[in-house]
Amino acid sequence: MARWAPGSRDRLQQAAVELFAEQGYEQTTVAQIAERAGVTERTFFRTFADKREVLFAGSEQLEALIVDAVAGSPATDPVDVAADGLDAAAQFFPEDRRPYVQARQELVVANPALAEREQLKMVTLASSVARALRERGVGEPAARLLAHSAITVFQVAFETWVRAGEDRPLQQLQRETFTALRETLGARTAAR
Repeated sequence: MARWAPGSRDRLQQAAVELFAEQGYEQTTVAQIAERAGVTERTFFRTFADKREVLFAGSEQLEALIVDAVAGSPATDPVDVAADGLDAAAQFFPEDRRPYVQARQELVVANPALAEREQLKMVTLASSVARALRERGVGEPAARLLAHSAITVFQVAFETWVRAGEDRPLQQLQRETFTALRETLGARTAAR
């Protein structure tokens, strides 16, 4: 086995998803993942803290993309600013990665511990977006409400994007979901 080889991160992620699907998350060991990827266990642990993190790698980069886009958005309407943040998130999920992301999502949904981890990551992401909105002058509770709403929009659009047979880009789905949210809230406000 090679001590280090280019692309080991991607190979480890692919090997993990395949093994988790074949034999279950709990039954899969780091040694099996490393062997399938053609690297040592040491290489695995240099790349990921544990086998759970192999599925959540990159969440810091996703957060940075969204927060930077919120900070740099030319929009003045806070909802448009949040939408610009989500547009940046779509860059993190290119179309050629959709099959991997679909397989990963199936595993996360099927395993309660992984689903819980995913939700914790989303709460952290919402907190970061709220902070970025506050730094742009959005007050409270509006910053938190908008941040959590934006992350919910992201989750709903993402769940649609990974569905079998779905072919619309994530960015389009996010914009459509934001529009649906605005219409829903507008209809509720008008009805009162």
